[in-house]
Amino acid sequence: MPRVAVDLLSYTGTKGGMETYARELYREVGRQGNEFEFIGLASSEGYQLDHSWFPGEVVDTGISGENRFIWAFGELFQVARHAKRHGADLIHSPATLGPARSSMPTVVTMHDMLYWSNPELMTTPLYTAPVKFMERLASKNAARVLTISEVSRTEIEKYLHVPRARIDLVPLAGTMPSIDGERDPDRQRPFVLATGNRRPHKNWASLIRALPLLAEHERPHLVITGSHGDDPLRAVVEETGMQDWVELKGWLTSEELGELYRRATIMAMPSFVDGFSLPALESMMVGLPVMMSDIPVYHEVCGEAALYLDPNSLDSIAATMRTAVTQPDELERLAAAGLERAAAFSWARTASATLESFRTALGR
Repeated sequence: MPRVAVDLLSYTGTKGGMETYARELYREVGRQGNEFEFIGLASSEGYQLDHSWFPGEVVDTGISGENRFIWAFGELFQVARHAKRHGADLIHSPATLGPARSSMPTVVTMHDMLYWSNPELMTTPLYTAPVKFMERLASKNAARVLTISEVSRTEIEKYLHVPRARIDLVPLAGTMPSIDGERDPDRQRPFVLATGNRRPHKNWASLIRALPLLAEHERPHLVITGSHGDDPLRAVVEETGMQDWVELKGWLTSEELGELYRRATIMAMPSFVDGFSLPALESMMVGLPVMMSDIPVYHEVCGEAALYLDPNSLDSIAATMRTAVTQPDELERLAAAGLERAAAFSWARTASATLESFRTALGR
C-alpha cells in the first residue's frame, strides 16, 4: 500500500482558507477507502491542535510553522527528509510550497499566483522574492501541480512555466456553516457580512468607504470578521466617520460565524484578485446571497448566482449594497440560484480528483 506523507508545516491554526482545504480534503479522503496509507508531517504548533480529521498517524516534525525562516527552511529541505524517514512513497504539500528536491514524487497544491500577478497587493513586500523563489523550486520538483481554478492554472503555466499537462485543476468545495436553525435575515438592521484576513488584495477598506455614499435609509450596517490583533481597518472607520455603521470582529468560532451567516443580508467579497472564494461557496450553501468583484475567478465560483461589482469603484460597491437593502425579490432569486450553484461543488469530488493525481504521480 503506497504511503503518502502530507506536508502540514503550514497548518498552525491561524492560516484560514488553506487550513480549511487541508482539513476538509483529508477528512473526505479518509471516507474514500484505504488505497493509500497517510502520515501527517505536522508543525510544532499544528501538532498541538486537534487532528482527528486526518486519516492516519500525525507526527511532530519539531519545525515551527509560525517562524517564517524556520518554516521556509523546513519546507525546502526538511519535509522530504522526514518523508523518507517515515518510508513515504509520495509527498503531498497542500499549502502552495513544498520540497526543493525529493527522492520520491511530490504533488503540490498551488492555490494562487498572487505574488507573481499582483505583488503590490501583498502584505509583506520583503517576502515577495523569497516566496516566488520557493514556488519556483517547489513547482520544478513536483510530479504534479494541483490548483483550484482555471485562472490559477493559466497563471501557473505563465509564471512558473509548468506544462499544462502536468497541472491538475481540482476546485475546492464549501463546508456547511454551523447555523442554528433556518436563515433569518435581520430586517430591522440589515447588514453586509465580510469575512477574511486583512491582506490588501481583499479590498475591505472600499466597503467602508462606500457606505457614506448611501443615504441612511438605504445604508446597511457592515460586519467584517477575521482579523488577528490590532485591526488596520479601524483607522478607515474613523476616517469615514462610520463608527455607528461598521463592526470589526476578530477571529470567530464556527458557531459565532454561523450566527452571522444566519442573520446577514448579503455576503461581500470586493477583492481585487483572488485564487478562489470559500466564503462565497459557504454562503451559497445556506442561501445567503453574495456580492462579488467582477473578476474571472469569482465567475468560476459563483456563475450567475451573484451580484457583481467593480472593486475599483466606490459608486459600484455602494450601488450593489443599495440593491441588497432595497430589492428583496432580487435577493430571493440570488439565494435560490446560490443553492443550486453550490451543489456543483463537493469535497467528495475534490478528494476523488486529488487521489487520481496521486495515482498519476506514482505512475499507477
